[in-house]
Amino acid sequence: MGSLSSVFKAYDIRGVVPDELNADQFRAIGMAVARFTGGPRLLVARDMRESGVSLARAFADGARSVGVAVTDLGLASTDLLYFAAGSLDAPGAMFTASHNPAKYNGLKLCLSGARPIGRDTGLAEIQATAEALLEEWGTTGPPDLDPGALAPLDERSVLEAYADHVRSFVDVSTLRPLRVVADTANGMGGLVAPKVFEGLPFDVEILFPELDGNFPNHPADPIQPENLVSLKNAVLAGGADVGLAFDGDADRVFLVDEKAEPVSGSLTTALVASSMLDKYPGATVLYNCICSKVVPEVIAEKGGVGIRTQVGHSFIKQVMAESGAIFGGEHSGHYYFRDNYRADSGIIAAMVVLELLSVTGKPLSELLAPFKRYAASGEINTVVDDPAGAVELMAAEVEAAGGALGTADRLDGLTVDRGDWWYNLRPSNTEPLLRLNVEAPDAASCAARVAEVQADIARLLGA
Repeated sequence: MGSLSSVFKAYDIRGVVPDELNADQFRAIGMAVARFTGGPRLLVARDMRESGVSLARAFADGARSVGVAVTDLGLASTDLLYFAAGSLDAPGAMFTASHNPAKYNGLKLCLSGARPIGRDTGLAEIQATAEALLEEWGTTGPPDLDPGALAPLDERSVLEAYADHVRSFVDVSTLRPLRVVADTANGMGGLVAPKVFEGLPFDVEILFPELDGNFPNHPADPIQPENLVSLKNAVLAGGADVGLAFDGDADRVFLVDEKAEPVSGSLTTALVASSMLDKYPGATVLYNCICSKVVPEVIAEKGGVGIRTQVGHSFIKQVMAESGAIFGGEHSGHYYFRDNYRADSGIIAAMVVLELLSVTGKPLSELLAPFKRYAASGEINTVVDDPAGAVELMAAEVEAAGGALGTADRLDGLTVDRGDWWYNLRPSNTEPLLRLNVEAPDAASCAARVAEVQADIARLLGA
């Protein structure tokens, strides 16, 4: 009962309910988080998963049992929770498993001001404290609660305030009538998007707006092309200007243009970066190491300062705090804004794009055309026994070649620049997967380079 090693990941807590995660564990985790943050208050929110109600209650009971008051924000998107942690200056706990299937749930944590909590910034300590509590309780479970000894619990909604905050990132007076389709996939976008778009001059169609953690229509994972089919069809059928695809906790967004062509996270990063640099000339913009080369190229062309980072929100938020960056983007659809407490928000990124469409009067495909310079493989995942070991084998071979196999760096996994193409190889933080991303001048050469790198990996692993 004591070990939580299988559910504590690099950036969050995630597992199957009740096989890997249950209420007793979350009571212990609630106590551990409350002790780590030190009170006096903790914000708690949850997505639409059925298990979230009991798990969030157990977590709150744990926090309150050690003297920390809890404010229950109720149903929320993860970016709304980050906004609350920033605007109310209190630590936050968001119950969600993001894009994972219905049987999963989990927890994303942040400090006051929406500062991240990752493995190296508190998550490991929280895990150790929770495991010690579970070990102490043994097989009998946690002691009975004394209701009279619990710290206060109150409820509060910040949805209206968050909608106002999102709209503050654009000049509302410049917005013009646009047809927008948003696929919220029965996730938290169904709560947040209508409130944000309320009163704006958009004709908005929401697909699957009902909050349902069983995801009856399709998985809430918009990075997978098969989950964009309904959105693409609706964009074409309705003659929409843009399609927006949100994940389960609605902190990520992927775009579909007016021709129903999906837009990569890298292209969206380049587009939003360009807009932000128009507003803030010379500013610093972050991008992670698997973003397309077009991103640093656009930042430089617009007179900005680009900084390349590791993959993952805790790394990006830390670099953003250190550098004062105005914006940061990830290929995975996370977009970070300095004025959003350095937290990520898909719907703020969507608003920036809608403002661009309004001001320029150009279709999205035309706005993106200058950025379509390369072909990318997308993330290719391969199950291997030792992903980190596989990366080291490849790195050793590249290093031994003395530059003949490209210029390498180890910022995050292994990135090798081969001149007109590059690849990144890194282990998953959560699964026994080796992740490969390749970019080349065109689709044919990209496919050939993918095959080349995969053949090298298989050879090195003796497969």
